[in-house]
Amino acid sequence: MSHAPDMPDLPTSGAHCDEEYSLPCAEALLAGTLALMTGYVQACCDSHRDAMGRKIAANLQMLADAEGFTLHFRTVVWSLQGRWDQQCKARQDVAASAAMVAAEQRRVLWHTAPEAVQ
Repeated sequence: MSHAPDMPDLPTSGAHCDEEYSLPCAEALLAGTLALMTGYVQACCDSHRDAMGRKIAANLQMLADAEGFTLHFRTVVWSLQGRWDQQCKARQDVAASAAMVAAEQRRVLWHTAPEAVQ
């Protein structure tokens, strides 16, 4: 099963390999970022999603600065990085607001001290 003269044969869909790959650094960073994006969508809890979102934004920043890509590719990645960064900051703002509301609700439940003690 040959794809192109310089491309090695890829395993068939039924074959499983060790999932160990030897990639150039920029390609490994890109592959890892795509895997993180998949994990972000499938994350079960927001704490994991927030951490993955921050890492995705950081990886996209590194990809935008990487030398191995064309200027057009780097421009697209730079735009994506800005969107991911905005999304992460918006999620942090929402989380901070929710924490403030929760703290205020807990404070409201406190009993006020009586003005005079008998």
